[in-house]
Amino acid sequence: MMFNPKITLREAAELLSSGKITSVELTQGFIDRINAVEPQIGALLAVDAELALAAAAESDARRAAGAPLSEYDGIPVTLKDNICAKGQQCSCASKILKDFVSPYDATVTTRLREAGFVLLGRANMDEFAMGSSCENSAYLKTKNPWDTERVPGGSSGGSAAVVAANESVIALGSDTGGSIRQPASFCGVVGLKPTYGRVSRSGLVAFASSLDQIGPIAKTVYDAAAMLDVIAGEDPMDCTSLPQEKESFAADLVEFEKLPRLDGVKIGLPEEYLSVEGVAPGVTAVFEQAKKIFTDLGAEFVSVSLPHTKYSMACYYIVAPAEASANLARFDGIRYGYRSPEAKSIDETYFMSRGEGFGMEVARRIMLGTYVLSSGYYDAYYLKAQKVRTLLRNDFVEAYKKCDLILTPVSPVPPFKFGEKSDPLQMYLSDIFTTALNLSGDCGISVPAGLDAETKMPVGIQLMAPAMAEKRLLRAARAFEIACPALDGTPAV
Repeated sequence: MMFNPKITLREAAELLSSGKITSVELTQGFIDRINAVEPQIGALLAVDAELALAAAAESDARRAAGAPLSEYDGIPVTLKDNICAKGQQCSCASKILKDFVSPYDATVTTRLREAGFVLLGRANMDEFAMGSSCENSAYLKTKNPWDTERVPGGSSGGSAAVVAANESVIALGSDTGGSIRQPASFCGVVGLKPTYGRVSRSGLVAFASSLDQIGPIAKTVYDAAAMLDVIAGEDPMDCTSLPQEKESFAADLVEFEKLPRLDGVKIGLPEEYLSVEGVAPGVTAVFEQAKKIFTDLGAEFVSVSLPHTKYSMACYYIVAPAEASANLARFDGIRYGYRSPEAKSIDETYFMSRGEGFGMEVARRIMLGTYVLSSGYYDAYYLKAQKVRTLLRNDFVEAYKKCDLILTPVSPVPPFKFGEKSDPLQMYLSDIFTTALNLSGDCGISVPAGLDAETKMPVGIQLMAPAMAEKRLLRAARAFEIACPALDGTPAV
C-alpha cells in the first residue's frame, strides 16, 4: 500500500498486524519524509537510517515467525536528545556533550526496544532542556511546521515538530516546567506530562530532578495513552519511581470510546489562572470554545482557587536553577564531553571547558542556581521556595476535593516569531500556565483546540488531574478530541 506519513500509532499497529505494510516499508517511508522536509524544519539532530532499517527488518522477521514483541513491534519512534540510547549520540543539544555516545539505554528506551519499536532519530531541543522556544540549541533552529518563521515551543520543540511534520509516528519528550505541553500546543499535537514518578527518569539527562518527567508527544490522545502503556512502571534504577499496578490506558480508551461522554464530571476553573494579564485574544477565544464543548459533553464547571499560583513562577525559577546547578556540575571537561583545547591547568580546564561548552541560557541558570544555594542565601531563597512549593501542592489537593479535573490554557500566547522574546523574563512567562503542575507532581495533557484567529497558528488547552489519575485525564482529553472540530488548516510543511 502507499505510505501515508500522517499515520497514527493506532493505525500503524493495525496495518502491521494485518500485513498490509511492513516495518521496513514504514521506516523507509519516514526516512524519505525526513529527507524531504528536514531542510525546512530542522527538528532532528541525528538519524541513523541504516540501524533503523536493520531493526525494522528484524521486526518483520519476528512478525513472519508469528512472534512479534508487541502490537507496536516495528513502529518508528523519535527520542528527545536528552534520553539515552546505547550506541547513539546524547548531546542534549549542547556543545559540551558534542559527539558523546551513550554507553547505556534509559529505562524508557529499554522498554521501547522490548516492545519492538524502531529508534528512528534524535530530536532537537533547547540546550539541557532549558528554554521555551527551541532557540537555545547549540546546533539547529527548529521551525514550527505550521509557519517556519515561528518557534515550535520548547524545550521539546524537536519532538513536537517531528510529529507535527509527520517525520515520525510518535516521539518522547521531557517536561520540567511545561516542556512537553507547550510545544505540543504550539505544533497542534497532543502532549502528555505523566505523574511525577509514573515513568522512570533513569537515563534521562537531568535538568531539575524533582521536576523532570518523560512523556509522549503524539498525533492523538489514544496514541499518547498507548505509549504510556509501554513506558510507565516502577523502576529499581530510579528511586523516585512510584509503585504502581500495570494498567492499560489504551484499552480503557477503547471501551470509553463506545460512549465518550463526561456526564457527572466536574471541571475546575481556577480563578487565578483566568485573571492572568496578557493572554492573547485568540487564546481566550479558543479556550471559551473549549469550555462550550466540555459543557456539551455533559461536564459541569466549578470555580476553584489556587491562591499560591501567583508565586509559582518565582518558586519554579528558584527550584529549577538550583537543581540544575547541582546536576550540571558533572560536566567539567574531565571525565567526558567537551574539554577546552586552550586550557593549561586543572583550573583552566574547569573554567574554560564550561565557559565554552555551555550556552548563554544554561550559564544564566547555573549562575542563578548557584546563587540561591550559596551560604547566606539558601534560607532566604531556596528553603523558602520549597515551603511555597508545599503550599502550591496543598492548593491542588484542596481544589481536587471540589472537582475531578482542572482546565486552563497551555500558553498565554500563540506561537511567536523567532527572536520576538529576546528578554529572558518575557520568555519565562510563556510557561505561566504550566510550571505549577511540575511543582505539584500531578499529571496533565495538552490537546489541540483550535487556531488563533490572527496568526492562524494552533492553540491547545490543558487538562490537569491528581497524581496517578491518568485514566481520568485521558478519558476527558479523548472525549474532547472526538467532539472538537479538526484544526481548520494544515501545516505549511
